[in-house]
Amino acid sequence: MTTTTTTLTRSRHDRVIAGVCAGLAHRLGWKPRTMRLLFVLSCLLPGPQFLLYLALWVFIPKEKR
Repeated sequence: MTTTTTTLTRSRHDRVIAGVCAGLAHRLGWKPRTMRLLFVLSCLLPGPQFLLYLALWVFIPKEKR
């Protein structure tokens, strides 16, 4: 079941590493698998994708219980 949230938070229950992709997917109304696939594909391109992921991991708060 996917639900959209009004604020951006890292997912606690649908996480693989830190919940960043799942949190972004829930915020946009996408499936977490789609967001993860887009992230992995974007890593094939040159750019700071991994650093952006780490920054989002630090700055996006965890979802409340």
